[in-house]
Amino acid sequence: MSDVHDSGELSGRVAAITGGTSLIGQAIISKLVDAGARVVVANNDDPAAADIERAHGQSVRIVDADVRNDSDLDHVIETAVQEFGGLDIVVCGAAVFDCDLLDTTRDDWHRSFDVNVIGSAVLIGKATPHLIERGGGSIVLISSISAKQSQPGRIVYPVTKSAVQGLTRNSSQVLAPHKIRVNSVSPGWTWSVNIDRRYGSRERADELAAEFQPLGRLADPDEVADAVRFMCSDRSSFVTGSDLAVDGGYSAVGPEALGQAFEKIPTIPAPAS
Repeated sequence: MSDVHDSGELSGRVAAITGGTSLIGQAIISKLVDAGARVVVANNDDPAAADIERAHGQSVRIVDADVRNDSDLDHVIETAVQEFGGLDIVVCGAAVFDCDLLDTTRDDWHRSFDVNVIGSAVLIGKATPHLIERGGGSIVLISSISAKQSQPGRIVYPVTKSAVQGLTRNSSQVLAPHKIRVNSVSPGWTWSVNIDRRYGSRERADELAAEFQPLGRLADPDEVADAVRFMCSDRSSFVTGSDLAVDGGYSAVGPEALGQAFEKIPTIPAPAS
């Protein structure tokens, strides 16, 4: 069986990505470069960008950019066109996690929507003429399983990810006549810097994830990146307006989860007849 990782299926294509310095973002960059693409990465003061550039050399350009700033987004697009000759792929992965439940301030709500949703919408609009010039293209937004499920202790981030899926569906319809596909990928619990900080070890985090992800562990960033690469490639040529869950079965589990309710709460004996 051939190895798709060496297929060069994206050879000659140019991608722009936001949120590329997260572990998922870095994995996406690696997958795209491995497939032959050249990548422009929007970086908002994250020192991890230097490691990305060193790892991928001339295949990657790092651009200082805040997705809340229109001129910064222009610079991302201009870099793709001027340095690599055009634009074929856009991956929107920038996100913040501000949340104080219903005490979240208006400013934090605005910041979350600006980064998680509006920045992506504006970037898509700016990228569209260049994708049309290339005869079409692929746009992938990073959503989340929390877009469709209520989760304890979270409000702001899930609400913004629900909006990301709305942006995916509606922009896919608008852009379909131009042969531009728009899809989202929704990771389940995935190994990340934040999870490392919170749980201290991959083993402990996997143990927690096994409570609600039937495959019994967290996702690896590479597993999410493989789904993004698929959506960027011609292998998904008839897929648009869709969301692909990479969640180890999280979204397939019903309200009784994996049986914990039955295991943890003793069965109540039936009343005597």
